[in-house]
Amino acid sequence: MQRNAYILEAVRSPRARGKKDQGALSGLHPQALMGQTLNHLVHKSGQPAESVDDVILGCVSQAGEQGANLARNAVLSAGWPQQVTGVTLNRFCGSGLQAVNFAAMAVLSGYQDLVIGGGVESMSRCPLGSDGGGIDGHHLALRQHTPQVPQGISADLIASLYGFTREDLDRFALGSQQKAATALEKGALQRSLFVVKNPKSGAVLLDNESYLRPETNLEGLSTLKPAFADMGATPVGPHGETLDQIALARYPEAGQIQHLHTAGNASGIVDGAAAVLLASADYVQQHQLKPRARIRAMATHGSEPLIMLTGPAEAARKALKQAQLQVGDIDLWEINEAFAVVPLQTIQALDLDPARVNVYGGAIALGHPLGATGAILLSTALDALEQKNLRTALITLCIGGGQAIATIIERC
Repeated sequence: MQRNAYILEAVRSPRARGKKDQGALSGLHPQALMGQTLNHLVHKSGQPAESVDDVILGCVSQAGEQGANLARNAVLSAGWPQQVTGVTLNRFCGSGLQAVNFAAMAVLSGYQDLVIGGGVESMSRCPLGSDGGGIDGHHLALRQHTPQVPQGISADLIASLYGFTREDLDRFALGSQQKAATALEKGALQRSLFVVKNPKSGAVLLDNESYLRPETNLEGLSTLKPAFADMGATPVGPHGETLDQIALARYPEAGQIQHLHTAGNASGIVDGAAAVLLASADYVQQHQLKPRARIRAMATHGSEPLIMLTGPAEAARKALKQAQLQVGDIDLWEINEAFAVVPLQTIQALDLDPARVNVYGGAIALGHPLGATGAILLSTALDALEQKNLRTALITLCIGGGQAIATIIERC
């Protein structure tokens, strides 16, 4: 029988503001949030937890409450049989999608039949940088020959290099808010969402996306201050070079870094989780199941770390080549809105139709729970394909350190 990795089901939590003691999910341990996600996934799919061969989860800040192999502890938190295993990975912003891809690879290898891929990030409880590793693990020798900068500096450098203006970024951000608000109003985001509850009392903590700001307008966006100007002026080099100077030493053609990204045109800090159930062709046939989709292609790409956010276009090209598809064959694109310049540069590089990109909004409006976002985007793309009666979607994310990831899904 031909090997396939089929998507049986996908679920995701609503996203909540990722500020300590402020967001609706800030009082929930990340293991408990992921445990609820796993239970909703098997309940919705109708497949028993004991049939799951492995649980693969992405999580970026693996420290404190998110340390100690969160995946295994989430399985135990869910009350699943002890024979179900779990492993946690970190490919930065691509972690959730990489977990899905690894789950698909396990199925495609023929060694496992039912595997979960997904991710979780509780940014209210484990803020970005909690692991203390910084950009490069404080490896001074690496820093000498391969300098890196925070993603915000990279985003502003790319905007400067490619000539995107503040208005370009703000207009894209406004579009994200408007599309998300429309999708929420029409119930388009509900297909894969589940209600998150207090494990002790059963009280509802969150039943819908809560981060977006539908009242956003261009005038308000234009008043926001650049988020990374002060960071760019920070001296960090061995001779007092600033982050901006380090970036410009490699890309002098930028002339000057225009700091254009703000809290309004960059992704939101939130808590959230997602999980995707993948099955082999044998499992699907034996249990007479009707999959929602299949994984058509998977790819990663490494790019120069200072312009780390340009990788999605190249990762997409690799995935398209693997699937023997052209850009025009993809009905919907989910390009993670880590910063507005990322989808804008990808649209430009691949000559995409903007109407096919992030049709329900993205991380600017809905938030970016780092380790979960890739799996969230895949479930969003799958929902949109079904609701619009379309066939193929490509999901791609930029990744810190100069990487990107892409996955193509196709409805069955």
